[in-house]
Amino acid sequence: MRLLLIHADYLEFEAREPTPAAEDLPEGARSGRFEDPLVVFTAVEEEDEGSEAEIVRRAADEILDVAGKVGARLVVIYPYAHLSPSLASPEAAVRTLRMLADEVRSRGMTVERLPFGWYKSFRLSCKGHPLSELSRQISAAEAGAIVREETVKSRWFIMEPDGKMHEISLAGGEVVGYDFAGREELRLFALHEMARSREAREEPPHIQLMRRLELVDYEPGSDPGNFRFYPKGRLMKVLLERWVGQRVREYGAMEIETPVMYDYDHPALKSYLERFPARQYTLKSGKRRLFLRFSACFGQFLLASNAVISYRNLPLRLYEITHYSFRLEKSGELSGLRRLRTFTMPDMHTICADVEQAKEEFARQFRLCMRCMRELGIESYETGIRMTEDFLKNNRDFITSLVRLVGKPVLIEVWGQRYAYFDPKFEFNFVDSTGKASALSTVQMDHENAARYGITYVNERGERVHPIILHCSPSGSLERVIYALLEQAHKDMKRGRPPALPLWPSPTQGRVIPAAARHPACRGRGGSATGGSSRTRWWLWARPSRAASWAGR
Repeated sequence: MRLLLIHADYLEFEAREPTPAAEDLPEGARSGRFEDPLVVFTAVEEEDEGSEAEIVRRAADEILDVAGKVGARLVVIYPYAHLSPSLASPEAAVRTLRMLADEVRSRGMTVERLPFGWYKSFRLSCKGHPLSELSRQISAAEAGAIVREETVKSRWFIMEPDGKMHEISLAGGEVVGYDFAGREELRLFALHEMARSREAREEPPHIQLMRRLELVDYEPGSDPGNFRFYPKGRLMKVLLERWVGQRVREYGAMEIETPVMYDYDHPALKSYLERFPARQYTLKSGKRRLFLRFSACFGQFLLASNAVISYRNLPLRLYEITHYSFRLEKSGELSGLRRLRTFTMPDMHTICADVEQAKEEFARQFRLCMRCMRELGIESYETGIRMTEDFLKNNRDFITSLVRLVGKPVLIEVWGQRYAYFDPKFEFNFVDSTGKASALSTVQMDHENAARYGITYVNERGERVHPIILHCSPSGSLERVIYALLEQAHKDMKRGRPPALPLWPSPTQGRVIPAAARHPACRGRGGSATGGSSRTRWWLWARPSRAASWAGR
């Protein structure tokens, strides 16, 4: 939804000619004059459909905030399609505008709503003070999951490996309630999470490193937050892809492949997006509205809904590395490889019979993620575990066992109620030199989507039952892994240690090859076939560290 708010001396209008989508309008209501109104020119957009209630609440908040600041007692809602190139259907627009008028009126404001679908003439006199002309844009994503998360009451704790919990809070921009001596990164992580600030205020060092090392760079010919990978960066990413794929296959996951775009109006998908909307890229195919996936959930869940699953098959693990996932992050939140709009995500979903089996798998996947952090060479990460009050109360020993595995204090967030589909979840977070924390490995316990997508299994009694589903990314997005490795190298440099990447995903690769006379390819190179020594010779092959210079950035 887009709003243009004008604080006016007056507004005069006359409805002159109806369009095919025009509302019924009695003769006596086709003209009028309003004194000292806040005029809200409003366009309902295509992406608002399906999220009308949240959109209306957020728009009403903005309107009332402006009305309070300018002292307006009358709000006039004026349908104005020219604010947006992507409009909702007439039916959805009228419904949303009526809801908006009712919402603002219910909060004690006098409201007039001008007719939809009429060609109107109007005269308006803007007051001309600093707040007399304002614009607002309300997106479905902001009015959905993010707003719900912000409105859920959270309590924050630090849990020790022995299970002792210290409640913490923010006071004067600092975290109080726990002695963080010797645990500066845990303090920064807690501060970052409790403040809920995603905006990047300074450029993280990895951006200069990724360009100087000729790994990755911005692509000016694309949307911001999309990157091009040079040969060395692509090699590094391929090595990470192979490694994480090997780990999940060893764990027992079956690899699949699903589409990158989906029908916005598919019943299960629409319900999912309304419950937990993200910032989607959308596109049209004829009259159909599609969105680009931001995870592998959609394809994997649709696939699982068509499968015949027995309790004997559980836990059942499906895996995909998404080339690519898309999330339309705000421009102020984009920050190199830390937060971007197109990324590669290793995504595994595990279908479990019940909560108890899901807890067993959750703990196993927790250990899998710890192994991945260790093999990546990420030496320092902070753990966040999040859950509802009820889950903590009923599973305190389970949560303590996870903290004991980490072997150091972790950040605990406890929700008053579940705002999304998961309870609990955890992440391993890397804290960079700018104080920003970024989630890498994660596992979520999903209580909703099996029913939403119609996923069932047949239990021992022959009954169809909805399972619990675990979402797991053992490493996090591969771009963010590269970010963490580069930021870690920068930290080493600041501490006076030699900065280096781990050997196995390094963009400069070397291989040691034993060469003996029994190897046909070595004959004529000192082997016995030419009368030379039969001893083994060693050959070193190295990938050139600088095959080309990517100039002109």
